[in-house]
Amino acid sequence: MKRSLKVVLASAFAVATVSAAALFALPAGAEAASFTVTNSWSSGYQAEITVSNPASSAISTWKVELTLPTGSTVGQAWNATLATAGQNVTFTPAGWNASIAGGASTSFGFIVNGAGRPTSCTVNGQACTGVTGSPATSAAGSAPTSAAAPAGASPSATTASPSPSATATASPTATASPTPSAPAGTTPLAINGQLKVCGTNLCNAAGKKIQLRGVSSHGIHWFPSCYTGTALDALATDWNADLFRIAMYVQEGGYESDPSGLTGQVNQLVDMAEARGMYALIDFHVLNPGDPNYNLARAKEFFAAVAARNATKKNVIYEIANEPNGVGWAGIKSYAEQVIPVIRANDPDGIVVVGTRGWSSLGVSEGSSSAEIISNPVNATNIMYAFHFYAASHKDNYRAEVTTAAASLPLFVTEFGTVSASGDGAVDTAGTNAWLDLLDRLKISYANWNFADKSEGSSILKPGACAAGTFAGTSVLTESGQLIRSRIRTADDF
Repeated sequence: MKRSLKVVLASAFAVATVSAAALFALPAGAEAASFTVTNSWSSGYQAEITVSNPASSAISTWKVELTLPTGSTVGQAWNATLATAGQNVTFTPAGWNASIAGGASTSFGFIVNGAGRPTSCTVNGQACTGVTGSPATSAAGSAPTSAAAPAGASPSATTASPSPSATATASPTATASPTPSAPAGTTPLAINGQLKVCGTNLCNAAGKKIQLRGVSSHGIHWFPSCYTGTALDALATDWNADLFRIAMYVQEGGYESDPSGLTGQVNQLVDMAEARGMYALIDFHVLNPGDPNYNLARAKEFFAAVAARNATKKNVIYEIANEPNGVGWAGIKSYAEQVIPVIRANDPDGIVVVGTRGWSSLGVSEGSSSAEIISNPVNATNIMYAFHFYAASHKDNYRAEVTTAAASLPLFVTEFGTVSASGDGAVDTAGTNAWLDLLDRLKISYANWNFADKSEGSSILKPGACAAGTFAGTSVLTESGQLIRSRIRTADDF
């Protein structure tokens, strides 16, 4: 029996307080579909397509084909491979999102240059809807501006995240579900621009000392359904997050197994963060083996590719070795001094974060301290040093070391958890707040582990949340997620 697929062309209008969603009659046997626009301006619009699999068994691939009227073209796309032939546009998987489990879905987005909506749409050869007419323009009536609108990104980092989102149902009408959005120019990226290291601090383009607060993904190859446009919308608009860390494991089925696919997935998430005005921390997630020199050739290959591709972006930060362990500082320093020039050859302005000894504990977890770094720092500029903690395991002696190190070194807490160092167990609320109070006081940026729905104490989302596709609000959050959201949502001091 032929499996049926559902295509939902979903998003929102930023048109004053008005949103629009239309449901169209489909051929017998086809699924329902709705079409709206995530963002709109006088010369084009942004849209998102969700391909859903309502069957019980998985599908192995998909293809969406659109026809646009003369004068309208798709210029950019993310989370999909784009091909055009005249007015015919084809979207196929980016690689990592080809397979869709039964009852699951995947999303991708694109930018249309020109006001015309698609005149036809098919998914795997089945008609999904017919959409005609032109989308309304935003109240401002003009496209947002940016220094560069890279392939796969929305028109601008200053563009607000999509405001209302339309939800398709099987009923004759679709319900518009409002989502908060920030006015153009008020996102963290729009306010701060290209970041830099000044002394022992992270500073914005104007030289002001700032602190970024956000979350880390889990392994992106394990939980792709957790990192959709809807998920990042929630982080940008519901959480008010400044930062999304993209954790790309190197071993354990990660980059080592699929260099091209994982590089593409990282780049697409960079674009998605940029489109919502967030910074993207690209994490080369070295863990086992702990000596980063084991992956030196892979690191050079990966960072050469992502730095070249993202060189013009202002939202990218590079984390070159997640948690070195079982290796001395001299080995970590040697690795860093070989990888950093590869990045600098393509992106001379991007900040690089260097992992530290003892699972990025500044050496404390292996009986050392930050003194070895202070006396023998990495020979490079515009760099910071990583520190990781887990609140139930790392207590006052670790906080004392951070306080000491912060007087001499620019630190970035690229990963921390509210639970034990295992990533599981009970939430230590008092310990977490003590840590975050210290980081706030020292203006040290941080990313919480982890934005996923794995059944463990450190997860932000409850099991099943990613498959359900609901990310905003507190009902989908674990105890850890609710605590971290409450800290991140408070106003930034930009």
